[in-house]
Amino acid sequence: MNRHLLPTLLAAATLAGCASSAGPAAPLPPLAAQAVAWQAPLPHGGRNAELAGWWRAFDDPQLPVLIEAAQAASPTLASARARIERARAALAASDAGALPRVDAVGAAQRARSLPETPAATSAALGVQASWELDLFGGVAARQRAGAQRLRGAEAGWHDARVSLAADVAAAYVALRGCEAQLQQAQADAASRDATARLTDRSAAAGFTAPADAALVRAGAAQARSQARAQQAQCDVLVKGLVELTDIAEPALRQQLAAATARLPKAAGLAAVALPAQLLQQRPDLAEASAAVMAAAAEVAVARADELPRVSFAGSLQLATLRSAGVSTDGSIWTLGPLQLSLPLFDRGSRRAATAAQQAAYDEAVAQLQGAARRALREVETALVSLDATAARERDVMAAAADFETSLTATEARQRGGLASLLDLEAARRNAVQARSTLIELQRERAAAWIALYRSLGGGWTPSDAVPTVRAPQAPNT
Repeated sequence: MNRHLLPTLLAAATLAGCASSAGPAAPLPPLAAQAVAWQAPLPHGGRNAELAGWWRAFDDPQLPVLIEAAQAASPTLASARARIERARAALAASDAGALPRVDAVGAAQRARSLPETPAATSAALGVQASWELDLFGGVAARQRAGAQRLRGAEAGWHDARVSLAADVAAAYVALRGCEAQLQQAQADAASRDATARLTDRSAAAGFTAPADAALVRAGAAQARSQARAQQAQCDVLVKGLVELTDIAEPALRQQLAAATARLPKAAGLAAVALPAQLLQQRPDLAEASAAVMAAAAEVAVARADELPRVSFAGSLQLATLRSAGVSTDGSIWTLGPLQLSLPLFDRGSRRAATAAQQAAYDEAVAQLQGAARRALREVETALVSLDATAARERDVMAAAADFETSLTATEARQRGGLASLLDLEAARRNAVQARSTLIELQRERAAAWIALYRSLGGGWTPSDAVPTVRAPQAPNT
């Protein structure tokens, strides 16, 4: 793991904490790192490649279709969009609080103030305004907090989108790997069944010992059981894709049938760019950073609430008064009051609110540090997996080919009476295990590419916009 980023982040957090003890909490600087290298080997020499829409580079046309369907139907993305709308509304309310509030007012009254006096009718229509003067920056801090909450919500939507794409890709790769393993298990079971039938005939004729025939039948039964278990695992994976994509299972199975047991490969991805600066392109880190900045602004809001508040009000109205046949029209106005509110005694509630906000800021800093460490670990882990699968691939392929050759030769020897059934079953087990290991290695490699792109943010950049799709309106009741 590259550790140059962590001291920078910790130092920034310490400085921010010191600054917050004397004034409004200072936000952390961007998560740029001076490190230029990773500890794990880079695939393809670390040359540059496009990260955005990485799933289209896999040699499988079904994968982009499934990912797009999942993104269109995801409740997680819908929830993230709703959080954006809520943050946007909160920011609009904060912006409005910085401006004077103006209301239209109207009043009408008919009354008799003394006995035996004529009744009087009065009416007035006008506007009144009020405005809190932002002497200590509380209103501006509330605006900054709202802006950062909106930024964090937008980054959270991107993070959900990247995670969903990776989840669908991983589930799809797992399904194709399962199907490939199922084909091997079914072929092995069919071969063992054929051998068992021949062995039973040989045993009935007295050419094969009953114990050897029982061993072959047991192996055939075991192979059938393994094939059924593998089929059940594949069915479970299909149902997981149904949940992710919201495609009806019959339609999804029909859609997937064309490429059954074909594992997608990332060979079309010529390279991947892996400088440490790509950690800035992770939306979860952007969301955590925005949470720190919002918490810093909310500390300033809480501290401003401990200080005096000054508000100003005024009104202008057109009024009319009718009494005893006499009518008087004109304008009336008020200027003020200029009101000063000075906290005196609240049993420490305001100070406690400030302490709570400071604790929330400290928590956000800790979460950002944890997110940065987790990001580094995820990238390094994916790199290690890619390097390990690449190093193993040649040996695993050679082993599978040699075990297949050995099985073919043993079958020929057994038909000629030069090898026993035990030799044949041992050769078959070795060949099946080698093929299974190769399939699993191919699945691991595809999954490692997916994990790498996910850990690098999936191609997200801070300039990416969120589609302005409004959540459905609640029905009127």
